[in-house]
Amino acid sequence: MNSPIDHTNLPNSGDAAQVSDICLANAKLVLSDQVVRGSITVESGVITEITEGGDIPSGAIDCEGDYVLPGLVELHTDNLERHLEPRPDVDWPHLPALLAHDAELASTGITTVFDALRVGSIHTSGKGGYGEYARTVADELLAARAQGVFKISHFIHLRAEICSQTLLEELARFSPEDRVGIVSLMDHTPYQRQFRDLSALKTYVAKKRGMNDEEFKAHVANLLNLQNQFGAKHEAGALAEAKRLGAVLASHDDTTAEHVATSSENGVNFAEFPTTVEAAEACKEHGIAVMMGAPNLIRGGSHSGNVAAIELASAGLLDIVSSDYVPAGLLLSAFELAKVWGNLCRAVSTVTRNPAKAAKLTDRGALETGLRGDLLRVRTFDDKPILRGVWSQGRQVG
Repeated sequence: MNSPIDHTNLPNSGDAAQVSDICLANAKLVLSDQVVRGSITVESGVITEITEGGDIPSGAIDCEGDYVLPGLVELHTDNLERHLEPRPDVDWPHLPALLAHDAELASTGITTVFDALRVGSIHTSGKGGYGEYARTVADELLAARAQGVFKISHFIHLRAEICSQTLLEELARFSPEDRVGIVSLMDHTPYQRQFRDLSALKTYVAKKRGMNDEEFKAHVANLLNLQNQFGAKHEAGALAEAKRLGAVLASHDDTTAEHVATSSENGVNFAEFPTTVEAAEACKEHGIAVMMGAPNLIRGGSHSGNVAAIELASAGLLDIVSSDYVPAGLLLSAFELAKVWGNLCRAVSTVTRNPAKAAKLTDRGALETGLRGDLLRVRTFDDKPILRGVWSQGRQVG
């Protein structure tokens, strides 16, 4: 069984078998506040030395002037669920799904991930229902991690569906020993937040679950009934469970200043995908970090019609980027933000140092001595990043 998580300094137990030594030299090292030419040494999985200059020590890898960045830190990704259910109602064997997910993230430069698992189910005979799965998948994930089969570092992010029937029962099945680093409050009630425009919800569920008009109307009515019956109880219970688990709390799809004020009162640490400038500005006022999705940033807008990430970035209201549903988008988004801000260090921090800080991980997220040796070697072509190497605690994994 894993040791309880201390969010002032999350332990690395279970990753220890993967540590190694390496020196990357003749590189442009992207530090938190400047880019310097130099070398970086990792011993026993930890950064032990950063040296400026073009010297290439014996046995070092010559990076030929490529960038070296910290490994990317991913707080919210739907990628694991995509591997578990590659098509609607197609259940894939869990261990192969976990391994494929892990390998895919490693190949895109993500070295720390909080795997998002939904808690809270809806039992109905219609197409709007879905069952429990989080506890089973978490058991398999933790068992695989204990055996050292993963390439990167995995934590658990529980997506607490307020508008459901079984949220509190499912949360109760988790303990502080389960590496639950984040609990996010997900309220997908129709006519508010992400789904203020009901057509966005209809497009989503019609494509995912194949609902016709009558089935969609029944689905909306059921969700509204669940919110009326369980909403307040589930929100209060989820807050208590997050505290019991020692998890960082996140809000989801805040839309108004009132939403953000409530988030602040609840002790939310970061806001996932606020849908308006108003909400992002309120987050800034309350000291809540703002996270937006890489697909929104790269595509130039939200597929749901919400505020564009680039608009928030230009206004100085963007702190963290998540790959959301495209793992390869995380590294690309940093280099896109560097063009907007004219500051590569600031841009890289949105996918490394800032998410690590938001999740209260103090042992990673920057190129500093004493931190984990999670490193990326990156070359650019046509202003786009090309990943040339990925190391997790000094061990090459991509």
